[in-house]
Amino acid sequence: MEVSRVQRKSTRLSITEPMLLLVAIFWGTSYGLTKEALLFTSVFLFIAIRFSLTFILMLPILINDFRQGLNRDWRVAVPTGVILSAIFFCEVLGVSQTTASNAAFLISLSVILTALLEVIINKRNVSILLYVLAIASITGVFMLTRNTKEQFSLNTGDYFILIAACLRAIMVTTTKRLVVNREIATTSLTALQSLIVALSSLVITGFYLPLEDIHIPNKVEFWFIIMYLVIFCTLFAFFAQNYAVRRTSPTRVSLLMGSEPLFGALFAVIWLQESLSFIQMLGGVIIVVCVITTSLKVKS
Repeated sequence: MEVSRVQRKSTRLSITEPMLLLVAIFWGTSYGLTKEALLFTSVFLFIAIRFSLTFILMLPILINDFRQGLNRDWRVAVPTGVILSAIFFCEVLGVSQTTASNAAFLISLSVILTALLEVIINKRNVSILLYVLAIASITGVFMLTRNTKEQFSLNTGDYFILIAACLRAIMVTTTKRLVVNREIATTSLTALQSLIVALSSLVITGFYLPLEDIHIPNKVEFWFIIMYLVIFCTLFAFFAQNYAVRRTSPTRVSLLMGSEPLFGALFAVIWLQESLSFIQMLGGVIIVVCVITTSLKVKS
């Protein structure tokens, strides 16, 4: 029996961590794709379309979860959905007004912020090694995203991204605190959060845009981007995050997903034919080492 438990735990860890790394890969590609999608529509309408489609696709699963009595504590999705709305408002507004390198660096601050919040909110002792890895990861991100030809400075978009990084840390830590020992399926949590983001985006869109000025884009490129973001960067990503945060520490979740700037840089090199300097490549290596180390050495 004891061997069986150990085997189950080992299997769970082997599933959780690759899922989070896939999230990092998909989110790494989302910055450039979001910028491209915003050429066709406004920030809040873009968010509304993305998350409305996410909710519609998950609606059959949500209904089935309720029929099976898996969602007695569905109300916990409300506060996390509100925080998620704020994250996306700040993140997409930031991406539309700043460079990809500044956005990647600032959003990665959520790694170390999560470690600090975990101590304060969840009253959990975080290992020194985890702090070291978080700081090293941030250093790697800075090296990876630093443009040596330009002076680093903060504009309006950068401040939005910085706020989003703080909210990401709050989101991961709060979700862990709210969902522990609660009866709500991970799929339902993802669907309800998406509904809250979609509704709040639609309300804001209707508030500042007259109805006759709200137009759904009809370009094929826009809808290809939207479906990619919905399926891989929203549906899969938030299911994986909600799944993982219930099975490991919030700091570990954030650190593993903190490798997304590395994959963003690789996407830029392969898809956009951009080049990386030696310092940027070294920063990428540091991030990969931190991710591998936290997967193998750090206990949640």
